[in-house]
Amino acid sequence: MTAADQLTTARRLSAAVLAVSDQLTVPEVLQTIVDTARELAAAEYAALGVPDDNGSFAQFLVSGVSPEQQEAIGPLPRQHGFLAVMLREPAIQRLDDIRADPRFDWWPQAHPILQAFLGVPIMSGDEILGALYLANKPGGFTAHDEELVRVLAAHAAIALTHARLYARSRELTIAEERARIAHDLHDAVAQRLFGLRLTAQAADLLIERDPAAARARLAEVTALAREAAEELHAAVLELRPARLDEDGLPDVLRKQVQILDRASGPDGPRLQYAEHDPPVLSPAQQAVVLRVAQESLHNAVRHAGARVIRVELTRLGACGVRLEISDDGAGFDVAATLKAGRSLGLRSMRDRACSVRGHAVFTSAPGRGTVVRLEVPGD
Repeated sequence: MTAADQLTTARRLSAAVLAVSDQLTVPEVLQTIVDTARELAAAEYAALGVPDDNGSFAQFLVSGVSPEQQEAIGPLPRQHGFLAVMLREPAIQRLDDIRADPRFDWWPQAHPILQAFLGVPIMSGDEILGALYLANKPGGFTAHDEELVRVLAAHAAIALTHARLYARSRELTIAEERARIAHDLHDAVAQRLFGLRLTAQAADLLIERDPAAARARLAEVTALAREAAEELHAAVLELRPARLDEDGLPDVLRKQVQILDRASGPDGPRLQYAEHDPPVLSPAQQAVVLRVAQESLHNAVRHAGARVIRVELTRLGACGVRLEISDDGAGFDVAATLKAGRSLGLRSMRDRACSVRGHAVFTSAPGRGTVVRLEVPGD
């Protein structure tokens, strides 16, 4: 390898490594890694697979295969043959001809014919998170290729670990929120019911001696019962999963803003909601918009110290949508937060937007509030 080749390799490796800490979504990082692996190893094809829990792949990114070829090949592959080998055995696999190996299974009719093969597991400790697959290098793959792809696999592991940590963090947050709602339900509704019982007892004692006072106490009973019913209804709404398929995104989003506004109390921020002719979105798009809204509202209510949080849902073009969540709170340095690695929430929102061909933009500065803007095109 010449000095110029070494410099080019170092630059491409550097670009792929920096992608992990740059302002890219996890799918974008993984695609950069698989493209870089194919280029540096001089392979015709490359792929990166992340398994799901059902014998298939949650993600399977390819390089060197056209969209038309991918469509002809069909849906994401199952975990069989050498795809499964790489997910069970934490060892690099380098073969001159994959078809001659007894562990080789088959591929769909439209699949390109593979010969020379290099497989590198993506590891986090002893756990296999996925694998990088490369194929068809003239003359076969070398030990040098192994080292290059091993470096890229290590950084793919970092990106996947970040995504997993964020998902677990959100699960813990949801559990904490449910516990808080249960506590609030006990405190608020139980207190109302206790007051209602005492007032009813007082009315019973007064009914013969002072009918007017008894009627006043019964009026209090009615008011307390109404307040208890309202508290219970609000708590049930918070515990009930969002029914996007039945209620639609605008309705669900409006109710969630109202619930948060009530729950924030007199010292918390005021939450406002507005919509401007939002279109009917596909189920996948609705789910993404709602999740981004929930994440943004969670951050604003918990961390911004805002006086006002505003949510707007607006038609974008013929059938797309724009979600904008703004607050007048403390704000933060977006670039510094991303660079420091404290940005799992921001990356997750970008990942979700990317999954429906949309994009999320974050505008903020210390002392100047924050705006989260999600734009999703129509199907």
